[in-house]
Amino acid sequence: MKTALVIMAAGMGSRFGGGIKQLEKVGPTGEIIMDYSIYAAKDAGFDKVVFITRKDLEKDFREIIGNRIEKYIDVEYVFQEMDNIPEGFTVPEGRKKPWGTGQAVLSCLGVLDCPFVVINADDFYGKEAFRATHEYLVNLPEGSKGRYCMAGFVLGNSLSEHGQVTRGVCEVENGYLTTVVERFALRREGDVVKGEDSEGNEMAFSPDVPVSMNLWGFTPDFLDELQKKFTEFLLTDAVANPLKSEYLLPQVVGEMVRAGNAEVAVLPTADRWFGVTYKEDKPLFVASITKLIEEGEFPESVFP
Repeated sequence: MKTALVIMAAGMGSRFGGGIKQLEKVGPTGEIIMDYSIYAAKDAGFDKVVFITRKDLEKDFREIIGNRIEKYIDVEYVFQEMDNIPEGFTVPEGRKKPWGTGQAVLSCLGVLDCPFVVINADDFYGKEAFRATHEYLVNLPEGSKGRYCMAGFVLGNSLSEHGQVTRGVCEVENGYLTTVVERFALRREGDVVKGEDSEGNEMAFSPDVPVSMNLWGFTPDFLDELQKKFTEFLLTDAVANPLKSEYLLPQVVGEMVRAGNAEVAVLPTADRWFGVTYKEDKPLFVASITKLIEEGEFPESVFP
């Protein structure tokens, strides 16, 4: 069974000093974060990479990563643009950004006809998450619908030391997701993790709570659901908050689970998340990759 890796790389990089954080060099021979994610995914058995980017970043993507990667694995590009919305809708005046991770993945409609995993471009998830999600997807009965999976990380292993982050906080029962809700401004304070709900109310969490890091495994039918629910979003949330509302993957998945239209296996991983949410995160990421290379998890030069 064919499988694809979808990388969401259309982010603005606003918390990274204005630079394109997805293209920052972090490896000993100039590798970027996506090199390591793609290497781990290919090693796990994924056959194809789909980059979700923006038209204004396409040239950089092809020169910095795409032209190298296509020598080793099939590569395709799709584009998330703010005005890529259903017929009959218009972009609200004053809106600056696209519509979030749900719209990003919806850009793959018509491109993907096989099971796929979605990841963020600026996160590294470790090899085990890719192995587990690939194994789950390839062992599904042919034609399966509504049977998805996610890598379940531990909240305490997914925080930045240099600022606040957003995570999908999960509840899990018998290995399956029951709820996932975006929580914001998450940061460690002593023995707990403090954060906020969507209304800005402060909350506290155990560092051991499972979270989604936007590593989801889907079958192709999910794209049809995304398309249908995007129209619903534009008629509701986007009307209430036209300039800042976002159509988010955890929101869509959570709604499907609550409605009984999907089951999501949570595949636990003890791997530690590494990323460059903030510029100050980069030295730790570099040190972590160096250690994995020394341990033999990655070659010194990835996709030369």
